[in-house]
Amino acid sequence: MATVVECPTCGTLVEWQEASRWRPFCSERCKLIDLGDWAAERHRIAGEPADELAADTPPPPKPY
Repeated sequence: MATVVECPTCGTLVEWQEASRWRPFCSERCKLIDLGDWAAERHRIAGEPADELAADTPPPPKPY
């Protein structure tokens, strides 16, 4: 029995199997909408911004 998941974009139920070309999305359209959201920074991974992390990290040693 195939696992059924919700499309992250529209919520349509999708069977998780080889025949489901765009899994976990229901279609190429939903996949591209999600990609656009990442590119526009509407999706983010939790954590400190990279700039703040760089300020806490000492510079690498200079080569001689």
